[in-house]
Amino acid sequence: METSETGIIFVYNADSGLFNTVSDIAHKIFSPDTYECALCSISHGYFHVRGEWKDFIETLPMPCEFLHRDEAIKKYHITDQLPAVFIHKPEGIQVCLSADEIDMCKSVNDLQQAVLRSCCQVTRA
Repeated sequence: METSETGIIFVYNADSGLFNTVSDIAHKIFSPDTYECALCSISHGYFHVRGEWKDFIETLPMPCEFLHRDEAIKKYHITDQLPAVFIHKPEGIQVCLSADEIDMCKSVNDLQQAVLRSCCQVTRA
């Protein structure tokens, strides 16, 4: 994403890499109540992105970027509590959905409505 372009950055509370992915899948299967990434739990099944989430992302009026914790720290120096969703504007990055707000979402629909309400409204301000 170009720095002059407004977009949404979704950051998972999980690190990238094959070992981490396999560990996350196992954690979600065997101990879902203690899995630490509500964004991933809502938007993904065990092995893939949920279709309704993917379809929703494609309707958003701006580009979206999806990063793991280690990638977000490296690329944007993000140190906020994760998972979180950020708006990336030319003047900088700001949180539009905090970890607590994502944790309150219990379904894909809840998360979609939160993104529309908090992130898409921010870009119009």
